[in-house]
Amino acid sequence: MPARALPQELIRAKRDGEALSPEAIRELVGGIADESLSDAQVGALAMAMYLNGMNAAETVALTEAVRDSGEVLAWRGLGPELDLPGPVLDKHSTGGVGDLVSLVLGPWVAACGGCVPMVSGRGLGHTGGTLDKLEAIPGYDIAPSRERFRRLVREVGVAIVGQTAELAPADRRLYAIRDVTATVESLPLIVSSILGKKLACGLDALVMDVKTGSGAFMPTLEKSRELAETIAEVASRAGTPTTALLTDMSQPLAPCAGNAVEVREAIALLTCKQTGEKRGGRLLEVTRELAAELLLAGRLASSREAVLAMLDERLASGAAAERFARMVAGLGGPNDILERYDRYLPQAPIVRPVHAERSGRIARMDTRAVGLAVVALGGGRRAPQDAIDPAVGLTGIAAIGEAVDGERPLAWVHARSEADAERAAAQLRAAIEVNDVATADVTPPTLIQDVIRREAP
Repeated sequence: MPARALPQELIRAKRDGEALSPEAIRELVGGIADESLSDAQVGALAMAMYLNGMNAAETVALTEAVRDSGEVLAWRGLGPELDLPGPVLDKHSTGGVGDLVSLVLGPWVAACGGCVPMVSGRGLGHTGGTLDKLEAIPGYDIAPSRERFRRLVREVGVAIVGQTAELAPADRRLYAIRDVTATVESLPLIVSSILGKKLACGLDALVMDVKTGSGAFMPTLEKSRELAETIAEVASRAGTPTTALLTDMSQPLAPCAGNAVEVREAIALLTCKQTGEKRGGRLLEVTRELAAELLLAGRLASSREAVLAMLDERLASGAAAERFARMVAGLGGPNDILERYDRYLPQAPIVRPVHAERSGRIARMDTRAVGLAVVALGGGRRAPQDAIDPAVGLTGIAAIGEAVDGERPLAWVHARSEADAERAAAQLRAAIEVNDVATADVTPPTLIQDVIRREAP
């Protein structure tokens, strides 16, 4: 058996621009996971990867090694009482403002026969985190035992939880070191971080929501498209059929941003309490498309028309809402969240409208700045150890192209104090450009800009 190469020699090879073999990458990732590589070595490796890039084969090998660095969940071959009754499906978003898709999509797909073991994360920078939103529900346990997690996925069809110590441990350490070594913005490292965790969940299919626009993680449409195509290609080559939707984040996806306010919005959509043309809006459109792609990939219907009809029926009948309620109760939350959510979800003491300085039509937004206004209210974190105030946020956010005036504000701010409300109002006015109504109509950007599908080999 050949001797293993010294880690520093493998790091040197990558530093000098050489392509690493799958075996070398597995050795390095194993050393990251078991801490036989020092922090200095991991930082040097990340910088070498950042500066020299990785080819497609290296990126696939890195993703598979991160996936295999801990437990890879198996859902079949466990016996008739433990095997899942349907395909194992999941989605991931690159993050945005007012993006509460997971809260709706997971239960909705479960109501259509899919099984959704969704491992989610916390807010990062200006973007909200699914776990932070769910923790606005009293008692909700984001870290259940493995047995409880498996039972819920089997019996309810969906469980949205946090990453365990056993899933992709190499990613947790590598990401922490990337964060402090200026190596976050590396496409192979981003892709392996996203997919390593997701593919460790033993998925039959994955759908990605890759954002573009002023609130997106990637700065340009070209970079967002490159990320979407790379994720779909790498995941499929690693054995998981993947579809990536390129979607607009030039304005908040939902008309709200915050934690408890987004849970309220999810419940309103699931229980069909919106009325008229605004029901669901952009949020419903994106969620429905993502869910349709998952159900088709899971072969739960024979055609797109059949999938969309099934989704519409399961939403209108209350079946999707019922799955959400069972998930919440099964993870320690109240068993009457749908009927009495106002009793359980915290509310800020100060709620104020934010009016524009002039009447007109919204021309564009700095969506990142809108998200940062929520962070400044206490709805996000400036540092990882910061506590979050689940009650604060924004609601009734006006959309691009919408007229605002003395009657219609830009949004309502939910704050802990008057000073916080005033500061958020100023940030919001600075982030939203309002033009004269008499000028040419503003056409909102296309919501779903591209769909990229890749089958597993």
